[in-house]
Amino acid sequence: MKYDYLIVGSGLFGAIFAYEATKKGKKCLVIEKRNHIGGNIYTEEQHGIQVHKYGAHIFHTSNKKVWDYMRQFTEFNRYTNSPVAKYKNELYNMPFNMNTFNKIWGVITPAEAQAKIDQEKKEANITEPRNLEEQAISLVGKTIYEKLVKGYTQKQWGKECKDLPSFIIKRLPVRFIYDNNYFNDIYQGIPIGGYTAIIEKMLEGTNVELNTDFFENREKFESIAHKIVFTGPIDRFYNYQFGELEYRSLRFETEVKEIENYQGNAVVNYTEYEIPYTRIIEHKHFEYGPSLGKVPQGETINKTVITREYPDKWERGKEPYYPLNDNKNNKIYEKYKSLAEKEQKVIFGGRLGEYKYYDMHKVIERALEVVNQCLEA
Repeated sequence: MKYDYLIVGSGLFGAIFAYEATKKGKKCLVIEKRNHIGGNIYTEEQHGIQVHKYGAHIFHTSNKKVWDYMRQFTEFNRYTNSPVAKYKNELYNMPFNMNTFNKIWGVITPAEAQAKIDQEKKEANITEPRNLEEQAISLVGKTIYEKLVKGYTQKQWGKECKDLPSFIIKRLPVRFIYDNNYFNDIYQGIPIGGYTAIIEKMLEGTNVELNTDFFENREKFESIAHKIVFTGPIDRFYNYQFGELEYRSLRFETEVKEIENYQGNAVVNYTEYEIPYTRIIEHKHFEYGPSLGKVPQGETINKTVITREYPDKWERGKEPYYPLNDNKNNKIYEKYKSLAEKEQKVIFGGRLGEYKYYDMHKVIERALEVVNQCLEA
């Protein structure tokens, strides 16, 4: 046994575990099937701009412990997530707030907005929502559903809203204030210098092997460490013996534009079904905000980098991004989880290892919890 821990995957969960274990004097090997560290939060610099290679990652949390933990490795800027939704030739603020309602109905006061939503909910007369469409209409009314929810959701999940379970939208954020801040969390921002720099610091002092697939040499990797931290798909680990878990995948098209400012916002959602992508990300706006195009030294960046994000049907060989946590898949996962709980040598973590849609701050919370259980034992 050459290592105390073999860590499969160099994303946030695996990197935190490696960092904490190495601090405790444990010998770790991190293997990563991609040609870079960082998993889906990987960023790379293009034309002086940190590009989020696998979609927008905006850090947010109300957990001061998590915030302080991350600030060991980076400084955060003051970025506030205020996405814009584009429906045909109309632009709306997200999440749904008084700016949105004013644009849709011309209302000024919270009472007027509430009355409009209540009127539409009453006209729909939905008492027990049977699917996502009915659930959304029962929460925000038909107008908002038709313009800002329906097309986007159908693209995201690859199904008609009538064919999606209601629990996918348990609630929709509705704010009766003029506030475009998407998150309610106390702390939020983008790490200055990108996310990859954070992972590099976490993995200092740890052996890392890129372009290395655990399953291509499984017997060897299982033999070289006392314990394995596995952040890949749990169903694949168990050779799909209870069936295959389902995901949604994504496809990204990134383009350099020879202009200073393409869309005026970091994230613009495209909510009509006829446009195949769900959003366009303009990476520059994550970093520079009001000082558009100006790096801290004052130099102007006369280019911009945009990424179109396309939802994609997942199949083996494609990257799994979003677990399909419906009843069918959750029942399958519970069977795998029961096997995982009996493991003496393997620890499962992250979105794929636990088949759970984790935001970054929740991955950090969970990773630290697992670290404490394993390293304090």
